[in-house]
Parts: sequence; structure tokens; C-alpha cells
Amino acid sequence: MPPQYAPSLRSRLAPLLLFLQTGFIIIFAFYTEIERNGNADDFSKRYPEFQDVNVIVILGFGFLGTFLVRHGFSGSGFNLLVAAMATQWALILNGVESLYYRGRLRIDLKSLIVAEMCTASALISIGAVLGKTNPVHLILIGLLEVSGFILNKWLLQFLLNTRPLISIMMLHIFGSLFGLMLTGTLYRKGSEQRFEKEKFDTKMGLFSMLGTVVLWMFWPSFNSVLVDDRTPGRKLEAVCSTYLALAVSAVTAAAMSVLSNPKGKLHLIHLQSCILAGGVAVGVSMSAVRHPWEAMIIGFAAAIISSIGFQYLKIHMLLAFQCHDTCAILSSHALPGLLGWIAHLVLQIKDSDDHTVAIRFAVFHICSLLITIALSVTLGILTGLLIRLKFWRPPQYKNCFDDQAFWEVCSHLL
Repeated sequence: MPPQYAPSLRSRLAPLLLFLQTGFIIIFAFYTEIERNGNADDFSKRYPEFQDVNVIVILGFGFLGTFLVRHGFSGSGFNLLVAAMATQWALILNGVESLYYRGRLRIDLKSLIVAEMCTASALISIGAVLGKTNPVHLILIGLLEVSGFILNKWLLQFLLNTRPLISIMMLHIFGSLFGLMLTGTLYRKGSEQRFEKEKFDTKMGLFSMLGTVVLWMFWPSFNSVLVDDRTPGRKLEAVCSTYLALAVSAVTAAAMSVLSNPKGKLHLIHLQSCILAGGVAVGVSMSAVRHPWEAMIIGFAAAIISSIGFQYLKIHMLLAFQCHDTCAILSSHALPGLLGWIAHLVLQIKDSDDHTVAIRFAVFHICSLLITIALSVTLGILTGLLIRLKFWRPPQYKNCFDDQAFWEVCSHLL
């Protein structure tokens, strides 16, 4: 028997996608142009970096969301759909300043990279509501979250004179808090117990682990792609620091998984949630990390905090705040991101010889976090209230975490 809300895809999803895509085509037709002034060396340097970020956004996040038994098609397919729409929207929003001053949106490889990094923030948010929303919801969430994140980026850069790298790397904190507020607003009665179809198995866990491995391999590029390479060795420092933090967090996460398991065994979902914590934390603090041991300590602490969050905070967030976090973005991105913010503050003050400069930096740094938290929480709640409307036809409780509600699935594959 087909799900009750399956027809809503035809009456709502298709018109929404066609309307948005037609609008994007019109905007790109009249207001954009390719930046052709770069030389061949710039292209040969930028294109591998663009490919690395593209792999993270499409392949890494896509496979990462396939750990649910009956939600593999949606986890990977909707990730691609949202990424494709949100990246186009991010290109437009990021080019507004260029449009104002030059009359055109300039597109080059760097602008594509920045747009995809903005999209990554939206994909992090979607991880909190994975399986409990329909594709119309996900498109709206992606567009609204990207809009909010770019607004946050502008506020940090123009009000606090924050460097672009630092403002963009706040994507982990912004995306995770936005997603947590969103899933709290969309709370369904009965979520204290696991959803009927919210199950995992070995085969889907293997595909999801592939996504984790892809993210682990390419994360050094993600952290270093926007680092200013005019300073000799700075990009190399970023790559080495990220790799070391990832290596330490992988080892530490494995140890914590064994220690926290009653049977003393490794837990795959635990590892997936915590193994990237070091890369997230060192990415937020990248501008202040100068030595390998600093990155390794950050990776070690991030894995411990992430493991504790996965093991204990996830269930308490559900019971105390009615916040059902499907992909554990609290432990994967929020906690490591906040740790990275603290590490950035401490390292910057440690390396500063002028107390006045240190105090000024601390004030601006704290203000950047407060702005990010306020904006992400507010927009997350407002977005949740918007997509709670019955007009968008949310999936019924029994159809949550089920590909059959949205995909043509052969019965023998279920």
C-alpha cells in the first residue's frame, strides 16, 4: 500500500524544484559571468582543491547519511539534491557585493569552493532531521540555512572585521546549532523511544563508513583550501595540523569506543560520530595553530569530548529538551567546533605579546561566537516553525526513515 503522502512529491516537490531552478537560470543568464582573468597556474592549483571539497560535500556527506537500513536512497540522493540547489543559491548570495559594485556576479573556482563550504553547513543541519522530513522540507532547510550562514559570515566580517577563513569555519557551530534548534522545533511525540524504522545493519553501516573514510581522507583540503598561501608554508601547516589532529582523534575515538562499550567492543556509529572531531576542532582554530603538538592536543581533546557527547548527551538532549538528533551532530560538530573556538582563543592570547591586543581579540572573538549562536538558534527555530506547517505534508510517523515514501523501491531490496 503506498504511503498516504506520496502524491505530495508531484504536487509540491516538482513545482518547487522547477520554479527555483528556472529562477536561478534567469539570474545566472542576466547577472553572472565567468572570471577569465586568472592564469593557468591559478587554475591548476585551484581545481584539485575544488575537487577535494566537492568530494567531501557530495560523496562524503552523501554516504555518511546511508547508515539507516531503510533510508539509504534518501540519505545519499537527497544530499545531492540539496547540495546542488544550495550551492547555486550560495553562489548568488556570495556574489551580491560584486553585483552591487560591478554589476555582475563573478564566478571562479574560489567562489565555487566558498559556495560548497556554505552548503556543507546546511548539510550538517540536515543531519539532525534526517529521516523525519520530506524532500520539500530539505530543500527549504538548505536554502534558508545557507542564507542564514552567509548573513552570519557577512556580519562577522563587516562588524567585527573577522577574516574570511575564520568566519567560514564557523560553519560547524552555526550548522549544528541551527540543526539542533530545527529538530527540537520539529519534535514528534513518542520520539523518546527509537522510531520503528530507525535501525542500522552491517551492509548500510559499511556504506556509511565509506563516507566517513572519504571525509577523513579529504578533510585536510577542506581546512586548508582558504588558507592564505601568500605566507610561505602556511597552507602546509594547515594540511599537516589537520592530518595530525585527525589521526589522533581516530585513535582516541577507538579507545573511547572500547571503554564506553559494556562488552568492550568497537561501536561503528560511535566511531563515525567521533573520528572526525579533531579535524572539525582544528579547522575552527586553524588561524592560531602553529605547532604539530598543538593540533594533536586539540584532536585528542576533541575526540574525548565528542565521545562523551555521543555516549551521554545525545539521549539526555532527547529526554530533557525533546531534541532527536539523528546523525549526532551535537557530538560530531557542535562540541568539537566549540572546543576549536576555545583553543583559538587560548592560543591567540598565548602567542600575543601585547595585552591590549590580546584583550581586544578576546572581546571580538567572544562577540563572533555570540552572534553566531544567536543567529543560528533564532533562524533554526523560525525555520522549524515554517516547515511544521501541514501545507508541506510532513511524513507520518510510520513512514519516517523509510525510502518507500519517496522512492520507487523494489520490494526485494527492502
